[in-house]
Amino acid sequence: MPCVIFTSTICDPLKRSKLSQGQRQGHLAMLAFSILVAGSFAFGGRVANDIAPVVLTTLRFTIGAIFLSSIVIIQGSFKREHAKAAWRYFLMGFLMALYFVLMFEGLKTASPVSMAAVFTLTPFIAAGFGWILLRQVTNHRIAGALLIGAIGALWVIFQGDLARVLALDIGRGEAIFFIGVAAHALYAPLVPRLNRGEPPAVFTAGMLIGGSVLLWIYAWPEMCHADYAAMPAAVWWVLAYVSLAATSTTFFLLQYASLRIPAAKVMAYTYFTPSVVLMWEMVLGAGTPKSIVLIGVLLCVCALIALLMQGREGQSGGK
Repeated sequence: MPCVIFTSTICDPLKRSKLSQGQRQGHLAMLAFSILVAGSFAFGGRVANDIAPVVLTTLRFTIGAIFLSSIVIIQGSFKREHAKAAWRYFLMGFLMALYFVLMFEGLKTASPVSMAAVFTLTPFIAAGFGWILLRQVTNHRIAGALLIGAIGALWVIFQGDLARVLALDIGRGEAIFFIGVAAHALYAPLVPRLNRGEPPAVFTAGMLIGGSVLLWIYAWPEMCHADYAAMPAAVWWVLAYVSLAATSTTFFLLQYASLRIPAAKVMAYTYFTPSVVLMWEMVLGAGTPKSIVLIGVLLCVCALIALLMQGREGQSGGK
C-alpha cells in the first residue's frame, strides 16, 4: 500500500513541476532505484547466513558485469576513449563493492528494517560530499525536506514506537553497515566529477568490471573453498535478483540520475526505502505493519514531493 500511494502521488507533481525533462527522468530513475534496493534488504536478510558476504558480492558483480557489458557491446555504445583513465572504474567499483559486502555482513545480525534505518543517513553524508567535491549547496527548503523525510523514515523504522526510539542501541551489524553507507554516499557526487561523457551503461559496466577484478583478487581464497553445492536454492534466487535487478539496474539508475539531479536529491530517495522494505517484508510473510506506521510513510511522501516540486535545482549538478 505505501508503495502504491507513493508512486501514484508523485506522478502529477513531477509533470506540473518546472523541472526539465532530464531532471524529471532523474527523479523517476531514483524512484525505481529505491524499490529495487529495498528488495536487496528484504531478500538479502534471508540468505545472509547461508553464503559469505564477499562471495555473494563477487558473484553478483561478476554476473552484473557480464550482463551489462553484453548489452553495451550489442548496442555498440562502447568507444575506445571510454577506456581512458580506467582507474575511475576501479575507484567507483571499490566504493560499491565495499557497500555491498558490508551490507550483507551487517544483515547477519541486523534486521532488514534496522539496516534501512542506517541507510537513511545517506542523504546527509551525500550532501556533505556534494559540497566538498562539487560545491553543491543544499538550500534551506531542501534541507527542511530532508529532515522531514528522515523523521518519517525513522517513524517507519521504529513502527511509531517512541520507546523504541529512546532505547536506540546501535548494534554490530548497523555499525558495520554505516561504513558501507558512507562509501555509497560518496559514489553519487563522484559520478559527475569523474564521468567524461560516457553513457550511463558504459560507465556502469566499467565500474562493475573494476569492482569484479578487485573482489576476485581479495576474495580468491574464499571463492575457491566455498561449498556451492551445499547452498540452499534461495541463495541462487537471491543472487539472480541482486545481480541483475539490484546491481546492474540500480547502478545504471544511480549513474543516470546523478548526471541529472544534485547528489543530495539523488540520495533523498533513500527515505522511500524503509517503507518499501516493510512492503517486501509483508509480501515475504513477516507480518503487516501497524496503522500508525503509515504516519511515517506520509511524512516520507511529503518530503519527497517537496523535493520534486522544487522548480529550480538549487545546486550546480542539475542538467
